[in-house]
Amino acid sequence: MATRPRTLSAAAAPVVAATGFAFADRALAALPALAALLGALLIQIATNLANDYYDYLKGGDTGERLGPVRVTSAGILPPRAVQRGMYVALALATLTGAYLVAVAGWPILAIGLASMLMGVCYTGGPYPLSYHGLGDAFVFVFFGPVATLGTYYVQARQWSVDALLVGVGLGAFSTAMLVVNNLRDRETDEAAGKRTLAVRFGDVFSVVQYFAALTAAGIVPVIGLVAMGWSPWTLLSLAGLAACLPAEVRVLAVLRAPARVDRRTLNPALGTTARGVALYGLGLGVGATISGLVG
Repeated sequence: MATRPRTLSAAAAPVVAATGFAFADRALAALPALAALLGALLIQIATNLANDYYDYLKGGDTGERLGPVRVTSAGILPPRAVQRGMYVALALATLTGAYLVAVAGWPILAIGLASMLMGVCYTGGPYPLSYHGLGDAFVFVFFGPVATLGTYYVQARQWSVDALLVGVGLGAFSTAMLVVNNLRDRETDEAAGKRTLAVRFGDVFSVVQYFAALTAAGIVPVIGLVAMGWSPWTLLSLAGLAACLPAEVRVLAVLRAPARVDRRTLNPALGTTARGVALYGLGLGVGATISGLVG
């Protein structure tokens, strides 16, 4: 429960997509790709455990919480156990990263250290990002361009504009996940002093942000096709957007009757958006792979 398996698609999708583009460029390296996937999942798990632990310490999780159960605040696990789990996940991610650094050098060291530090600082440290409205920027950057560029680099040993563009789409889609989460928790976050963008700017802003993020994700494969010579198969990624239609209905319902809507109804919207991210990343990866096979 503490590792939040349903959120791990946001970590896996960039690796899958970037690996597909590495394959299309005849640069696939299976072991570094697998290590990148494992490292991304471990850092995401460490981040989730850190969120559980630090939100409990800071009072961000209360009995009024609308989202899935947090194991620390619910008393399922003692805080020290969750903290130790975070340290174990970070240690395993470090071991995985050491292999990738040996393969690809210092750029991966910088990416790995920054990813782990920001994952913990999302809710921990003296200036937690999520408590100051910076969570959206963190998610966009580290679940988008950083993840795709890093994954491509460990295989090809060079940077890729295609991987950067892929990262923009995935970063936008993953940000949409966070927007649903923050829209659901706006009232309880405000009471706890957590100044997310939803708390700062309100429901209308968050709904617009959600649809803008999905629109940006949808535009990326079209730009890739028209301007970057991507295969039409990469438009398979748009299946991820189609999968989000039920979530979009639930998000819009908040605006239609904000005082009467039970924000727990956004929990399924969060799960649906997470599946959309998975399908989007898979569609990009599979589309690029097909183009590599037939090209």
